[in-house]
Amino acid sequence: MTSYQPLPDNAPASPPRYKPYHGPAGGWGALRSVAKAWVGSDNALKNIRALLKTNQNGGFDCPGCAWGDSPESGMVKFCENGAKAVNWEATKRRVDAAFFARYSVTSLLQQSDYWLEYQGRLTEPMVYDAPSDRYLPISWDAAFALIARELNKLTNPDQAEFYTSGRASNEAAYLYQLFVRAYGTNNFPDCSNMCHEASGVALGQSVGVGKGTVTFDDFEHADSIFVWGQNPGTNHPRMLDPLRDAVKRGAQVVCINPLKERGLERFQHPQNPLEMLTNSDRPTNTAFFRPALGGDMAMLRGMAKFALQWEREAQANGEPAVFDHAFIAEHGHGVDEYLAVVDATPWSHIQAQSGLTLADIELAARMYCRGKRVIMCWAMGITQHRHSVPTIQEIVNLQMLRGNIGVPGAGLCPVRGHSNVQGDRTMGINERPPEALLDAIEKRFGFPVPRRNGHNTVEAIHAMLDGRAKVFIGLGGNFAQATPDTERTAQALRNCELTVHISTKLNRSHLVHGKQALILPCLGRTDIDLQADGPQAVTVEDSFSMVHASNGQLKPLSTQMRSEPAVIAGIAAATLGKQPVDWHWLVADYDRIRDLIGDTIAGFSGFNQRLRNPGGFYLGNSAASREWATSTGRANFKANLLPDTLLDERVRASGQLPDLIMQSMRSHDQYNTTIYGLDDRYRGVRGQREVLFANEADIIRLGFQPGQKVDIVSLWGDEHVRRVQGFTLLAFDIPAGQAAAYYPEVNPLVPLESIGVGSHTPTSKFIAIKLERAREDGRIL
Repeated sequence: MTSYQPLPDNAPASPPRYKPYHGPAGGWGALRSVAKAWVGSDNALKNIRALLKTNQNGGFDCPGCAWGDSPESGMVKFCENGAKAVNWEATKRRVDAAFFARYSVTSLLQQSDYWLEYQGRLTEPMVYDAPSDRYLPISWDAAFALIARELNKLTNPDQAEFYTSGRASNEAAYLYQLFVRAYGTNNFPDCSNMCHEASGVALGQSVGVGKGTVTFDDFEHADSIFVWGQNPGTNHPRMLDPLRDAVKRGAQVVCINPLKERGLERFQHPQNPLEMLTNSDRPTNTAFFRPALGGDMAMLRGMAKFALQWEREAQANGEPAVFDHAFIAEHGHGVDEYLAVVDATPWSHIQAQSGLTLADIELAARMYCRGKRVIMCWAMGITQHRHSVPTIQEIVNLQMLRGNIGVPGAGLCPVRGHSNVQGDRTMGINERPPEALLDAIEKRFGFPVPRRNGHNTVEAIHAMLDGRAKVFIGLGGNFAQATPDTERTAQALRNCELTVHISTKLNRSHLVHGKQALILPCLGRTDIDLQADGPQAVTVEDSFSMVHASNGQLKPLSTQMRSEPAVIAGIAAATLGKQPVDWHWLVADYDRIRDLIGDTIAGFSGFNQRLRNPGGFYLGNSAASREWATSTGRANFKANLLPDTLLDERVRASGQLPDLIMQSMRSHDQYNTTIYGLDDRYRGVRGQREVLFANEADIIRLGFQPGQKVDIVSLWGDEHVRRVQGFTLLAFDIPAGQAAAYYPEVNPLVPLESIGVGSHTPTSKFIAIKLERAREDGRIL
């Protein structure tokens, strides 16, 4: 029988409290937060140097978000949450063999995600031992041999799943995809499947490239910026600077989000002495609209319908055109079909689905049409719905009507999450790879690459659940917590013969393991990467398609920690020998990997030479040059219908109407599944995460009181019960009928089958729920 040992409560947290926050984004609160993270790293002196090297030439790329670097120089080029990410990674606390000797896996499972990662950096390879229910030390060679044995005994390469986190560098991602394709599969579930997959699909069909068309400089020239479904104050804090600068110079900044997030309202710049000393701030918007969850497409359709009406009036009255007819004639395809759909969409449908008044939609349309150079930004508030692909294509349609693509100060800007999630896809981490990529790999390396599509994240979970996949290897990330339908995902992992995680810190995925399991400790972005031929740099690609080098600055905590490329090379060499390359020779000098990237990946010719430029280089974007790599050779207007209803038919099949529609979101002390602390400063929450934000009138309507604890039940017409327990109701400024809660705590409520059409992205921003009284009621002050 497994023995339980009391675990130290050494992860600091505030007492539970809720008090609305009235200050600006940034400011003194941000400085206090940075200081707390710095001191809490237990490595404060060394981390001063690390912070000053963050996002600097010759330094390392922030391991947080994918927002691009300002071309301006300066000593401090990190934000509050970037500082948290750096100090979280650069701690001197260790999770080593002695740690695992003290604690069983079963006892560790009782701890919070925050507690697990707080324990420190993984410092040596570990293997799960079932009789003792503990992880034990294993040599690197033995670990590689175990992986090779399990992979090579599979009857089909498609029985293995190879996951990738957006933290992985270009070099690691390229080596990984080369190994996996040489092994024989395109099974590449990755984090992009859960965030911006809809952006890639939609943009690829509309403009021919699945990336944004703008650069950092375009924000300085835009006269209108629309921000859809995004919370930059928490998720991309460095974006607040260009937003407030735009407002200051007289540009329109229009924010569309159900929650009035503080970063979308006002910002106090921590590096502005006058603002800090006078406790002043500046606005980050000129207008704010709060649609229903999932109502963005209806709002966009209404804006297009108003623009069409004004275009016809302008033609009738001999006034200047509203549409850019030259752009449409030279570049557009399908505009007549699209405008016919716009005409046929009833105003009643638009108003009901958007959750806005026609006056609101008209105002937004007028602000859009007044702009000469408009940027449209969006994030997961747009991409995690069933109809996300059509919604993004509606953004593109509206931009094309006025020629707002491919000119300075205008374009499309999907703001990516993790620091290299875009680069990983560029490197070939793609379960549905383009033929050109496969042709280039086959030509360069001389082996027949697999041509059949592989598994995305949701498909990989299904394959592990039903036994079609038997080995799971995770290059970074926290798969068990990042994915939907948590209990079913956990069962899928437990079904595997082997699970392998290449990680920097302990997380729950290590504890929800297969019959055999390995934890392989890797270097992080802050660590010096020393290989046979000397210190190495890796590269990343940001949301603006800028590629730049990252050089670690801190000595690793252990000589047992290996870089991601070195770990991949070890697995590949044990599994495939020296086919199709000498893997160990490649990782002795990463220039050799970059030479192969230059040979096979479009846009990377002369990679090593171009990387020497300060700030890196711009990959380019065909759509930004008004060259359309689409099936028609033109920019495609997509004539999508508005959904008849936003409520999925399987929710309706449950026989119940939802009490509320809930979205999942991050707290301010969080990055993806990494929890830096239990506070959410901008929303007034301290010391807790199991909370449900709801409109006070809804709380009372449903028979509850603010502060009361409830269980949340997801509605879906199948045999599975999806419930999370003991969430505290917080009366919050949120539109009626909506609710919000933190992930990964509410990921158990997202059905595995509830995915975006065309994207397979879990619909984490539209969850139909019922509330039930918690078994143990309690209140917070």
